[in-house]
Amino acid sequence: MNRGLFFFVFLWITFGNAQESTASKNVSTFNLESPQLKTTKKIWLYLPEDYSASAKKRYSVIYMHDAQNLFDAKTSFVGEWNIDEKLDSLKAPVIVVGIEHGNDKRIDELTPFKNEKYGGGKADEYLDFIVNTVKPYIDKNYRTKTKAKNTTIMGSSLGGLVSFYAGVKYPEIFGNVGALSPSFWFSNEIYTFTEKSPKIKTRFYFLCGDKEDENMVNDLHKMEKLLDKNRCYCLHLTKTKIVPGGEHNEKLWRDGFVKAVLWLGY
Repeated sequence: MNRGLFFFVFLWITFGNAQESTASKNVSTFNLESPQLKTTKKIWLYLPEDYSASAKKRYSVIYMHDAQNLFDAKTSFVGEWNIDEKLDSLKAPVIVVGIEHGNDKRIDELTPFKNEKYGGGKADEYLDFIVNTVKPYIDKNYRTKTKAKNTTIMGSSLGGLVSFYAGVKYPEIFGNVGALSPSFWFSNEIYTFTEKSPKIKTRFYFLCGDKEDENMVNDLHKMEKLLDKNRCYCLHLTKTKIVPGGEHNEKLWRDGFVKAVLWLGY
């Protein structure tokens, strides 16, 4: 994550956004208790347009972070990702579950290891919530394909970092990862964790711009090598997209979302 962005995120969290809602009819929200985080989380749910037309068809699921930015300009930081409109246009047979960030707890939730300056390091509790509370709820109440190969976790910046961590820690749950501009700079422990991880078949889609943090591209290539050290490169389980002129912002991730989804097989 671009370090200066922390301060803009803080201002947005504090003062909010006055725009009109742009979420489509295919998007709904509900609240879910999180014993792991000792709070109630707002969950955003996208169902594909043909979901109600069949009582038997089952769907793959993408779990995403920072749900405030995914579907609605009214709740977004500096522009939504237009996830609902993009998936509608693709007619993608996929459900999206967005978990709202915890406002002032966002850094804690989305970082697996502490940073000396910014703190954090409580992603294990957040991921436990997704794995043991959110996913069972979604699988029980909606027609989902529950296997790892049909389950993706995706996010950007700190959300990219925690998505990557989730894919390495829970390969039996998440068979696919979309890590967009992942904040690997937050702690070098993420490299040690990856290097010590067992061989996994999780598929990783990395995306970043070449105008982000000066170390972003090198960090992605470093992580690619660590992953491939533990598995055969010939399997083509990792894809990295470097966007010329791309900056660390919602536009980069919004524009890159469709290519990530298509590469991951939706």
